[in-house]
Amino acid sequence: MNFTSHDVIIIERALRTAMKYDRDEHRSRDYREVLLKMQESAEQALHVNAQLASADHDGIRYDYDDSSDLM
Repeated sequence: MNFTSHDVIIIERALRTAMKYDRDEHRSRDYREVLLKMQESAEQALHVNAQLASADHDGIRYDYDDSSDLM
């Protein structure tokens, strides 16, 4: 299942609201765990995207000339 950034924001907001108003400690702990997992996942995705972006723009351009095969 793919979530958009907007979906993630809504889910995080719902989890924070649930943590704030739910007085059951067990459920509140569950909400907190899910929220932390989402945040860690988002941080990892940002890190991977940053690495991919820097790899794409390494300043080296590779042009392959296949005309040597024509001789």
